[in-house]
Amino acid sequence: MKPWMVLADRTAVLFLGVAAGVAIGLSFAYGGHPWPDTAAIDEGVPAVVPPAKGPGAEPALPATGGRGPATAAVTLPDHSSSAAIDCSMPFQQQLLDTLAGGGKVRVGVFGDSFGDGLWSALYRQLPAKANYQVVKYSQQSTGFTRYASLNIEEHTAQQLAADGPVDIAVISFGANDTQGVWAGGKAARLLSPEWKRVIGERIDGLVNLLRARGAMVYWVGLPKMRKDSFDADISAMNAFYADRMRALNVPFIDTAPLSVDENGAYAPYLPDGPEKKRTLIRANDGIHMSMTGYVRITRGLAERIRNYVDTARRSVAEGAVPAAGQASVS
Repeated sequence: MKPWMVLADRTAVLFLGVAAGVAIGLSFAYGGHPWPDTAAIDEGVPAVVPPAKGPGAEPALPATGGRGPATAAVTLPDHSSSAAIDCSMPFQQQLLDTLAGGGKVRVGVFGDSFGDGLWSALYRQLPAKANYQVVKYSQQSTGFTRYASLNIEEHTAQQLAADGPVDIAVISFGANDTQGVWAGGKAARLLSPEWKRVIGERIDGLVNLLRARGAMVYWVGLPKMRKDSFDADISAMNAFYADRMRALNVPFIDTAPLSVDENGAYAPYLPDGPEKKRTLIRANDGIHMSMTGYVRITRGLAERIRNYVDTARRSVAEGAVPAAGQASVS
């Protein structure tokens, strides 16, 4: 675990925009040193496809390289330890009202630019023709340790006030947070008790805000990373997030097992698709996923969302909304 650099508001690993088919060849250095300003990192990096503008914008479809659609079905194990949580909670009134009114189910994706990739993948798997609207609220260079730059809870409240509530909220943060945090006039080291207290309170605030606005919340963990020291930090942070979500009764989607080979090692290529063809699933930087990779790690989540919504839809149609613990989405 890297030593705390006092008052260094660095971007530990700046997640460049991956929304809407950004080239998988994008890469940036990671050397364990303070990062330059965001503008300097972005400067001169070409985007193959411009990122989508504003909530509800469509991601551009990437070329599939002759391998068939990126969303080709593949049977993958559900590595989440919290699948049963979907069944243990009553349906949110927001979702029931949406379904009763015949509206599209709004799925909001919140996070850093890793969230951009999740949004693009979920957009493909939860299409408008199936009565979904997947909305991008993620933003580059953000994190729970970086509130001097952007207060995530306040920003999210502003987004929802401007755009309306969401029925499902998908959250993924962390890659920009492998650093200490300044709190109470002191520097709290990464994953120290004080760090966990401060970041935990910020996480709770975001989850509680989304729930208060009527959303069913899911948290998506980060995948295996190529650089060992960075992966150690991310693994420890994933464990912290998973524990926090367990305490909040929020499903935690563990993506790490979907990003490793049979030996549990980082793998840029993995068997995928119906034919289990060897496929590039990671970007060159060893951090982001390729578009196919993002689809791979969100297939299980997309299926869970469909099951949850379909069960709620049946309950609305039958005029019988189940109480907590009675909603079966298996």
